[in-house]
Amino acid sequence: MARVPYVDASDVPDEYEDLLESSLQGKPLHVYQSIGNNPEVLAGLRSFLGSLWTDSGLSDRERELVILAVARETTNRYEWHQHVNIARGVGIDDEVIAALGADDRGPLDADETALVEYALAVVRGEVDAVVHDEAAARYDDDTVVGIAAAASGYEALGGIIDALDLDLEPGTEFHGWDPR
Repeated sequence: MARVPYVDASDVPDEYEDLLESSLQGKPLHVYQSIGNNPEVLAGLRSFLGSLWTDSGLSDRERELVILAVARETTNRYEWHQHVNIARGVGIDDEVIAALGADDRGPLDADETALVEYALAVVRGEVDAVVHDEAAARYDDDTVVGIAAAASGYEALGGIIDALDLDLEPGTEFHGWDPR
């Protein structure tokens, strides 16, 4: 059970009501409902995460590879579960998703491998010249910053999710690290 209540629209000022809902699913999500206990933080976080989606320089596929890799690295079941469906929606097949769940780069091409390795190095605090140069050889500086920001941003979101001990939404079961 979550450590804070899941708020609903009647619990927050009118200008924050829409922030409780997923822009993709059109329904409230526990992650937003829990953070909604502090609507100003929710607004800032949604703005930041929205920027990672639209301004990181990453394609939808690249963004989801980063998010899934970070969720797996941090063993964040909630974030993994949410993004398996999003990844499928942007064309990532279950073989690739399962490979990320197993920390396997086999199905990824060289660019995607460098992307995931850089994101994981960011989360692990292990970005060195070799890792950076591999990513920089494949991505421009704007995108390298975007990868670092996306990895760090979703690691931070995962930390909030873990601290608040969020449950999956009613009627859903964890996909598992291998969703096939």
